[in-house]
Amino acid sequence: MFGRLIAALKVMWGTFSSPSLHISLGALTLGGFFMGVMFWGGFNTAMEATNTEAFCTGCHEMRTNVYEELKTTIHFTNRSGVRAKCSDCHVPHGWTSKIARKMQASKEVWGKIFGTINTREKFLAKRLELAQHEWARLEANDSLECRNCHSAESMDITRQSTRAAEAHERFLFTGEKTCINCHKGIAHELPDMSGVEQETALLFEKTATPIEIANYLSTQSVALE
Repeated sequence: MFGRLIAALKVMWGTFSSPSLHISLGALTLGGFFMGVMFWGGFNTAMEATNTEAFCTGCHEMRTNVYEELKTTIHFTNRSGVRAKCSDCHVPHGWTSKIARKMQASKEVWGKIFGTINTREKFLAKRLELAQHEWARLEANDSLECRNCHSAESMDITRQSTRAAEAHERFLFTGEKTCINCHKGIAHELPDMSGVEQETALLFEKTATPIEIANYLSTQSVALE
């Protein structure tokens, strides 16, 4: 059995490695080029299809949980009519980073198959863990997805509240902190943050006054104006 398999593989290799008797090298090259274009076009079409709002909310885990929350925020409905869809915040725009993110997200298929968060109760139990993974990703890339739309250079802090202007000048413009550090609850409800607030306060206690810490913590669940 094993010998026949080896023989079959040798025949296949001989077929592929032998020069063509009836097709010119130019035809083979041109055919390979068009096949490559077709593959690349199909691959990118499929990639973009997975970035649509319809695809992201196709499973009930997302549609009945975080998507319902998003619909109540300014990122979904606002005076300018510009909507941020799921992939705007959760998928990097750069091609290499996008592919890496898609590979990471492939494990969500595993979660779907085995029903990791297929009920509201399971989702709430896992919510903090899921949120922390996403917060860590955004902190590591300096909130890249936020900055694809929001530019510090074009930000007019004179039109912001005093609290927001002071926070941006102190943390954002200096690079000391990044967007996600303050805007964790901007598009979705926060998970149970018991203990997390205390941890954050301890990080700031050497550089901030108690009032500043309190102001900072209050931004964990609301957007800075």
